[in-house]
Amino acid sequence: MLTQKQKDLLVLIHDRLAANGVPPSFEEMKTALGLHSKSGIHRLITGLEDRGFIRRLPHRARALEILRMPETGERASLARHSSNDSVRPPDEFATSLTIPLYGRIAAGTPIEALRDPSAQLEIPPSMLGKSPPRTASTTPQHYALEIAGDSMIEAGILDGDRIVIRACDTAENGAIVVALIHDHEATLKFFERRGNQIALIPANKNYETRLLPADAVKVQGTLIGLVRNY
Repeated sequence: MLTQKQKDLLVLIHDRLAANGVPPSFEEMKTALGLHSKSGIHRLITGLEDRGFIRRLPHRARALEILRMPETGERASLARHSSNDSVRPPDEFATSLTIPLYGRIAAGTPIEALRDPSAQLEIPPSMLGKSPPRTASTTPQHYALEIAGDSMIEAGILDGDRIVIRACDTAENGAIVVALIHDHEATLKFFERRGNQIALIPANKNYETRLLPADAVKVQGTLIGLVRNY
């Protein structure tokens, strides 16, 4: 049996993985659960791991995998984020999809996103989840970018990672987005509306949050997955 706090934490991790592709930070977990210290989060995570609900992925910052949820006992579809194929559903990689790989985007200092129409990335179909059907458009529904920089390392996004983006022009607070600044600078950051301003928030204490007028920021898509080569 899980305690209520363990259940709350499990649901929080599950929902954040489903929305952003990365789990919440320990600080975010602490705040969401109303705890006073991160040591309480460590104990809850250890308890969930001991009971087989989550798995900590070695050699990866802030990397957690949902193995099952208490209401069904079934493995969550988010197991696709694991680097160990043996724990994924057996048919998950039976086929693959190809999406355009646009180039390197700075997760530190914003740079203009490069677009190379000849570059592509193969991903498992399950990474895209349930998406609206593709409509006739010159803009792909999904695309990939390669990370350059370290400003999102506390979200488990490292230099050289390839991220999968669902194209959209709006985002919820707390989502990780590709933001276009002043129509020419692109960056990957947490997104937050603050009145008539947009905050682009890094996941690295060495970087500062950028506050910009709302009309200076255009959302280009939200993060839904990550591919890493070891």
